[in-house]
Amino acid sequence: MQARGFHGSTWLFWQERRTEHREPESFVPHVCSTETSSEMATARTASVANVNRDQHLLGIVLTTASAIAYSTSGFFTRLIHLDAWTILFWRGIFAGLFIGAFIVWQHRRSTLAAVRAIGGPGLVVASLSTFATIMVINAFRRTSVADVTIITATAPFMTAVLGWLWIRERENWTTLLASIVALVGAIVMVRGAVTEGHLIGDLLAFGMTLCMAVMMLIIRKHRATPMLPAACLSAFLCSLVVWPVASPGVAGPTDIAYLALFGTTQFGLGLLLLTLGTRLVSATESALMGAAESPLGPAWVWLAFGEIPSLTTWVGGMIIMGAVLAHILTSSRAGDTSLSKSTDNG
Repeated sequence: MQARGFHGSTWLFWQERRTEHREPESFVPHVCSTETSSEMATARTASVANVNRDQHLLGIVLTTASAIAYSTSGFFTRLIHLDAWTILFWRGIFAGLFIGAFIVWQHRRSTLAAVRAIGGPGLVVASLSTFATIMVINAFRRTSVADVTIITATAPFMTAVLGWLWIRERENWTTLLASIVALVGAIVMVRGAVTEGHLIGDLLAFGMTLCMAVMMLIIRKHRATPMLPAACLSAFLCSLVVWPVASPGVAGPTDIAYLALFGTTQFGLGLLLLTLGTRLVSATESALMGAAESPLGPAWVWLAFGEIPSLTTWVGGMIIMGAVLAHILTSSRAGDTSLSKSTDNG
């Protein structure tokens, strides 16, 4: 009995010693949990960076495509031999129908809710877009296509200054540098504007550029607000404003066909792409991508009607396109670099 008790107490003693020196059972799982959380955080960081990069590139593509669509304005203005007010009336009608059809397709049963959601900012955007549209068409009738499209190249610089003063949106140095280069190209292209008697047309083009800059800043500031209904409203509002001085009945079948193309491909598609793209990039970047319109506008008119731009127009246009292309390349590389850094640091 005593032997059994001795052996039993000895066994209990060694069991207690083993228990004392045993590592906590939660130790290993705790380490594994920390490592797993770190890996999950790294994966989430890389995923977010990848989504942001993809959205940024999509915004650049959309705004660049918008610039290509907008650049055909001078071509259609030269093609359609009607007064500016009648052109504005029909172009607004066709553009509004085009954008409205897209909104219905996108929202379906919630279309009315999307329209009501634009609020005050959407109404301001619609008004600015209307004013810009009226001014640009009349500018094309009072100055050369080259002057109008080149003055719009000042939009990135103007937007950057207004964005910093108003919403404190600071740009990357690459964007600002590209904007300055684009501005230099615009100065080269419009050197002889005043001496050629185009001052009124150039002032209208400048007013249009200012309206577009403020409009892009509002869209950027209110990214959560659906702005496509505001774009649709601006198209119909433009037609309503010019209706008293327009002559819709004088347009023949051929004119109507050209006006339908003008309204859907240039104004409707351009405004739709701009509204979607500006939400994904900064307002200054959106304006910078829009500067690609400057060299393309005179090129379409030259190819279609033989209106040969001056040497300064070509040189300035090449400077602007170089700035836009350089920014696209540097933005893409910067996105890849930031993604790799976030992955490594995570």
